[in-house]
Amino acid sequence: MKLKKITPVQMIMYLVLALLAFVFVYPFLWMLSASFKTQSEFFASGLNLIPESFKFDNFVRAWNNANFAVYFRNSIIVTLSVVAIVLMATSLAGYVLGRYAFPGKKLIMGIFLASTTIPLVFTIIPVYELLKNIGLSQNLLGLILAESGGGHVIFLMLFSSYYQTIPKEMEEAATIDGAGFFQTYVKVMFPLAKPIMVTVVIMQFIWTWNSFLLPLIVTLNNPKIRTLAVGLYALRGENVVDWTGIAAGASIAIVPVVIIFIALQKYFVDGIAGAVKS
Repeated sequence: MKLKKITPVQMIMYLVLALLAFVFVYPFLWMLSASFKTQSEFFASGLNLIPESFKFDNFVRAWNNANFAVYFRNSIIVTLSVVAIVLMATSLAGYVLGRYAFPGKKLIMGIFLASTTIPLVFTIIPVYELLKNIGLSQNLLGLILAESGGGHVIFLMLFSSYYQTIPKEMEEAATIDGAGFFQTYVKVMFPLAKPIMVTVVIMQFIWTWNSFLLPLIVTLNNPKIRTLAVGLYALRGENVVDWTGIAAGASIAIVPVVIIFIALQKYFVDGIAGAVKS
């Protein structure tokens, strides 16, 4: 098999892209490197990526001193629950918006689009007050509902666009077989949207796992329900900041995100490509 010859222009382009890739990935590599360094080496080594000796004490300290076992469990519960709620809500709403015509549809779409202009900071206090009034401001259920809220307009558009590309014959065949609205959605339409489902799972998983401001407000009165992103602050003292411990904690926190993305990246690309084509 003959190898494709690379032209000088292509070589320059590849080198530039490799340099840009390194620039973008460098902070992540530096964080991993810092998690193995001592506190003194952290400040003395500067931008050096190779530790003098690999210290795993930072990971032990981050896991034990910052109560990461509890925070990790909370993050798993909250993130998986939020992903499930958002996936079902946006896929069903996207199905209705993508396949049905009804009065006020354009107005509803306009409201959803307009909601994207409202900063998250403006909604935190009303959300907290609502949770407080219904007695859910100090437990994981309240945090899950708070994180699940929002228009999720991007996901709605992805599902709506994808459902529009599915032939009507699929629904008609289900109707002839006696399937109702929900049966058609669950057994026919929803399984066909697998690429979009994976896209939503990945994006919402990353957003919820890394969410900080809303969980910080909700968990102020109950530290036991903190997530990992908020729990990292436990390594920040009043006078001393455990920078290497924070780096180790951040490295621990990013592992599930990397695993999810690597495992589902093929479907993620297919989902985005399918949505753009439609």
